[in-house]
Amino acid sequence: MNIKPIKRLLFLTFLPVYFCIVLPVQAGLPPYVEGQALPSLAPMLERSMPAVVNISTSTNITVSENPLMQDPVFRQFFNIPDQQLRRQQRNSLGSGVIIDSKQGLVLTNNHVIDKADTITVTLNDGRQLAAKLVGTDPEADVAIIQIPVDNLTMIPIADSSQLKVGDFVVAIGNPFGLGQTVTSGIVSALGRSGLGIEGYEDFIQTDASINPGNSGGALVNLRGELVGMNTAILAPTGGNVGIGFAIPSNMVMTIKESLVKHGEVRRGLLGVTTQDLTPELVKAFNLKNIQGAAISRIESNSPAAKAGLEPGDIIVSANGRPIKNSHDIRNIIGMMQIGDKVDLEYFRGSEKKQVTATIGKQELPRLAGNQLHRSLQGAQLSTTLKGQVEGVLFEKIDTASGVWRAGLRPGDVIVSANRYRVHNLEELKQVVDPNGPLLINIQRGQEGFFVVLK
Repeated sequence: MNIKPIKRLLFLTFLPVYFCIVLPVQAGLPPYVEGQALPSLAPMLERSMPAVVNISTSTNITVSENPLMQDPVFRQFFNIPDQQLRRQQRNSLGSGVIIDSKQGLVLTNNHVIDKADTITVTLNDGRQLAAKLVGTDPEADVAIIQIPVDNLTMIPIADSSQLKVGDFVVAIGNPFGLGQTVTSGIVSALGRSGLGIEGYEDFIQTDASINPGNSGGALVNLRGELVGMNTAILAPTGGNVGIGFAIPSNMVMTIKESLVKHGEVRRGLLGVTTQDLTPELVKAFNLKNIQGAAISRIESNSPAAKAGLEPGDIIVSANGRPIKNSHDIRNIIGMMQIGDKVDLEYFRGSEKKQVTATIGKQELPRLAGNQLHRSLQGAQLSTTLKGQVEGVLFEKIDTASGVWRAGLRPGDVIVSANRYRVHNLEELKQVVDPNGPLLINIQRGQEGFFVVLK
């Protein structure tokens, strides 16, 4: 889509007489002020704004209480009557973008709809539609939801790799629940990573105002094409300071394909642990001030090991993209699927080498809950992935189990058990007495609470 041309004034100067030739005015041009046409984003926004929606969610949460109140022996001793779990409803607001009008697919952030019991989408024309979840990727903070197909407007997708610092961009979203709002700015930086906001980061930084509620909204270029999804802000004072971050459109569309197909992102594994190059490492490895990611560990029998990589190798390129630090290689591998090929260039000493590795499957430790404690019958547990809260994840829970009746849900993370901090399944095994009560501290999004299981 091209921006409608702004009327130009062509002045031909002759002496001693001046002539002014005015080119014909085209339909849809902004009005004149003192003979001059004013540039406007309105025509572009009229096309783009119907594709940006408001998202509201409601979630029923268990109110935290003293774990002793959940112990029937304690209640009987003090003659305290049985109590039902207290619940509250939490509501949140965010934004989304219609990226497929034929299937009714809406792109948003995972944190906008995380753990939601109901999701309602409000279109630009005022219609309210119930949405269902298609799939989420918490590590990249991307989610796809679906609404009924009925006269929807989708947004065109741009190639975000063509963005340059200084390009003009426009943010469209629902800040503070005010309703659809537009702000403008420029691309301040590209490839921002290592911020600790998400597990996989490759952000577009912009000074277009992004505030709470803008999450999941559109960052568009002046042609009205989606270049990114607004996700986070840097706000040391609690308000907007002109530093906002958006996930590039190329990244979200890659994730979208996997979410639509599988309902999840099936990330592969290279099997390396890397670290950034420091001046001390550059000197120790006798390098010539190159950028890259130093391999500090190789997992046994991994794709990296099979490809012949070794600790001390310095990866400088992956699939033709230069690697500046460990975040770069993590992001590239994180966007690849099992079975994909990755061409790596690396230094071993002063010798530059090339190798092709095949991305393998991540094998996470898993355990049936009843193998750990009888009260966990019906649950499947695993160690959380990198980038998530460290602990033990409830992957699946049988809805007929005591675990479900206790208020636990898939996605909950055990961060401590019997008052001991646990980071993985092995640590959880060490602190659990199979014959005794089990006190667990659960992390659910931003909420935390205790549960006693027997």
